[in-house]
Amino acid sequence: MKRFFTCIALLAISVSFASAQILPTFQFGLKGGVNLSSLQSTASSTFSSSNQAGYLAGIWARFGAVGFNFQPEMYLTSKDVDVTTQDGGETSAKFTSLDVPLLIGGKIGAFGIGGRFYTGPLISFAIDKNQSFGGAVDKAVDLDYQDQNFAWQFGLGLDIKKISIDLRYEAGITKQSYGPDQTRVNLFNLTLAYSLFKL
Repeated sequence: MKRFFTCIALLAISVSFASAQILPTFQFGLKGGVNLSSLQSTASSTFSSSNQAGYLAGIWARFGAVGFNFQPEMYLTSKDVDVTTQDGGETSAKFTSLDVPLLIGGKIGAFGIGGRFYTGPLISFAIDKNQSFGGAVDKAVDLDYQDQNFAWQFGLGLDIKKISIDLRYEAGITKQSYGPDQTRVNLFNLTLAYSLFKL
């Protein structure tokens, strides 16, 4: 009898593990969080910057199977920094954009609890006087990536049932003009996500 219950328990664990790791799944949800941005001068150090908190909010999806997943996202983000020039002048810089990360990673865990690790490119559609939020969305949906900014993300995540917590580092790739210099935007972000449904 004891062996019977042991076999049943092992079977239940195996089924749960298979569901979490092997069978195809799809999730969709909302996310929001904060970021800390910094500007990296690509020339001689004509300025330095200090981290300031910004925000992000948007949607995400996750396609998973055999322990791996693909996670595209789309979110509005504000990146704020304080800048000090060589002559001692201080100013604030603010960048608002629609960001689209395309992440690939792995997942371990079972029973609705698991850890994730992932990496992938991010395409950033700047929102400014030349491009509205609607225009940025149109370009993202139409896959029009010409003249946009690119970055690369690395991150770790924790899933607890329908809740996900993620910590990421984003390294800017595209050089952007800032005054007489060029810069790349680097940042950390911490987000909380909620799964609206899962298939």
